Amino acid sequence: QVQLVESGGGLVRAGESMRLACAASGSASRSYDMAWFRQAPGKERDFVAALSWTGGTYYGDSVKGRFHISKDNAKKTVLLQMNERKPEDTAIYYCAARGPYLAETSTFDDAYNYWGQGTQVTVSS
Repeated sequence: QVQLVESGGGLVRAGESMRLACAASGSASRSYDMAWFRQAPGKERDFVAALSWTGGTYYGDSVKGRFHISKDNAKKTVLLQMNERKPEDTAIYYCAARGPYLAETSTFDDAYNYWGQGTQVTVSS
């Protein structure tokens, strides 16, 4: 069993940076793919970023060049650095995990079987 807990959400102004963290516990290991998704009110969950267990990174088109995903293996924590924030980044952000030892990294939410509770991020103009 894998437990994921997000933190770092809140209210920020456009252009300000913010870093989200997802702490993993239980059976989570370095062999799991990690990802961030987000969901705005009335919308489908959108892919934000993913970090494969081999170290590859993947980003949604809307955040490419602005967001950066990384992992602290010692703390079993995945991070999402959000720069150049825009009001359209406002959403609930979810941490997700899948694995272990998968050959392909997925950008689809139904491919991930472990989810955090979500953290609200609001970006004001």
